[in-house]
Amino acid sequence: MADLENPTQDAAPAVRDHPYPVAHGEGGGPHPSTPGAHTRRTPTRARRTPVGSRWAPYALVAPFFLFFGAFGVFPLLATAWTSLHRVELTAPAEAEWVGLHNYARLLDDAFFWNALVNTVVIGVLSTVPQLLLALGVAHLLDVRLRGRGIFRVVALAPYATSVAAATLVFALFYGRDHGMANWALGAAGLPPVDWQNGPWASKLAVSSIVVWRWTGYNALIYLAAMQTVPRELYEAAALDGASRWRQFLHVTLPGIRPAIAFTVLVSTIGATQLFGEPLLFGSGAGASGGADHQFQTLGLYLYEQGWVNLHLGRAAAIAWAMLLVLVVLFGAVRLLRAGLTRTKRAS
Repeated sequence: MADLENPTQDAAPAVRDHPYPVAHGEGGGPHPSTPGAHTRRTPTRARRTPVGSRWAPYALVAPFFLFFGAFGVFPLLATAWTSLHRVELTAPAEAEWVGLHNYARLLDDAFFWNALVNTVVIGVLSTVPQLLLALGVAHLLDVRLRGRGIFRVVALAPYATSVAAATLVFALFYGRDHGMANWALGAAGLPPVDWQNGPWASKLAVSSIVVWRWTGYNALIYLAAMQTVPRELYEAAALDGASRWRQFLHVTLPGIRPAIAFTVLVSTIGATQLFGEPLLFGSGAGASGGADHQFQTLGLYLYEQGWVNLHLGRAAAIAWAMLLVLVVLFGAVRLLRAGLTRTKRAS
């Protein structure tokens, strides 16, 4: 009778003897805050990345490497292999192994050294004024002027012009008898100049074509770099009393140093490979670069050996010699910069 009248007397100790506090969530299960509740969770399966998504980046970049291998690496290796053989354009399958004979022949080739000197001279005469003018044009375009977009299009127009059309126009401009250049010299009381046959005049004429075509292109690169220089630096320099010229020297030039290095690199490579301008400038001269080879570049000499004289092995050796010249030049510049850096740190 006592048990029926008070049924909770025996159930109470069972609750007190439970090792954890009584706490129930939804459905009568243990509350998540109680110890041991997390140990009873069902483990979730780790997500697996589909195989297709892992290989997708490689599939996207694969076309570039395929085209680069087919049109970049393979021609380079094929040219190196051809330079070690005596190969004629009329019989490309009949190759005779000669080793380094084609390279050794270049050391005693007066035309090769003449082309090398012409390439260096024309490269200096075209690259230095071109980059200096590009800096000036970019600095003018960086000023807030009306119609800046029109000036930028005008600056880029020579680059968009065909090299053949530009060179033919300049050939007429530098004509010996009826050219505007000699007309201007005559108006100034100076004697006419034979621009196509003179040893230095021809180099200046070819260099002027390169300067005209590439100044605007480099100016736009400099302009884009100048617009990334923080304007606060110019304001601070102006507060310190720096003139426009000092701001250009100490703020603008250090800020666009990577762009300058890029344009110097690209212009040097382009000067080494100069081909179209000297080929079309000499009327009837063809790949010889004038009657006395006075403006024949390495690119013209390569073309003359491979497609005029039909010596593919020699042409391939000249191509690799051009690459070697660039490697030596940039290596020397790199060593010079490293030496100057060590000297500054030591001082």
